[in-house]
Amino acid sequence: MSHAPASNAAHPDRVLEVVDIERRFGGLVALTGVSMHINRGEIFGLVGPNGSGKTTMTNAITGFYPPQKGQIFLHGQDITGMPPHQVARQGVARTFQNLALFNGMTVLDNILLGRHVHMRPSVWRTALYPWFARDEEIAQREQVEEVIDFMQLQGVRDELVDSIPIGLKKRVELARALVAEPSFLILDEPMAGMNQEEKEYMARFVLDARDERGVTVLLIEHHMDIITGICDRMLVLSYGELIDTGIPREVIRNPRVIKAYLGGAKDVA
Repeated sequence: MSHAPASNAAHPDRVLEVVDIERRFGGLVALTGVSMHINRGEIFGLVGPNGSGKTTMTNAITGFYPPQKGQIFLHGQDITGMPPHQVARQGVARTFQNLALFNGMTVLDNILLGRHVHMRPSVWRTALYPWFARDEEIAQREQVEEVIDFMQLQGVRDELVDSIPIGLKKRVELARALVAEPSFLILDEPMAGMNQEEKEYMARFVLDARDERGVTVLLIEHHMDIITGICDRMLVLSYGELIDTGIPREVIRNPRVIKAYLGGAKDVA
């Protein structure tokens, strides 16, 4: 892998830097010439109409669909093309636009799965469970219980995820991401399908994750009131291209941004 860009040396607090990336799927240009950076402790909003390239950007960062051009740096390290499991081990966790919980399992067990990046399974550790693996399992469960308290999920910890409302399911998915102890958290539409009260609760949990757990956040969201309410900066994509970036209340006044939304984003709040 190549060395970090010169700009990283000048900006040691830069958690993520995306440099002029391009991603195509056959003849479809999903992203082209997009650059951005996110500083430590920021909540950074990524917005745009459906099909604008938001999820492609997320998948490029996390290694699912590496860019064909450009580079991606995490804490100054080039992670371009790094497999998803290795990206996760660099301190990156994510939630998904469509819920990725395991039905038939409890809230507790779903959240416990988020600790997999910290577990060290092996045949001999399993064989010697009473001496080795049991202590590790207890330590993992302590971390999970702490996050359950943080996300105020105590009342449903033993419920099957199938049976709880979508607002709680979204909190379970965020909890599962947080137990991985990430330094960089990607939230893909964490408030989709929520009512106003549930959105406000989730916004508070995102702020608390940043303030109390030191997590830097990339927030993909359609609800502009949330973006302007909690994001430090934002970037707007349209048809795979960057059309503006900066402070949310300034960006949303840009005529190109207004046109991008009025021109086809029917699900923008």
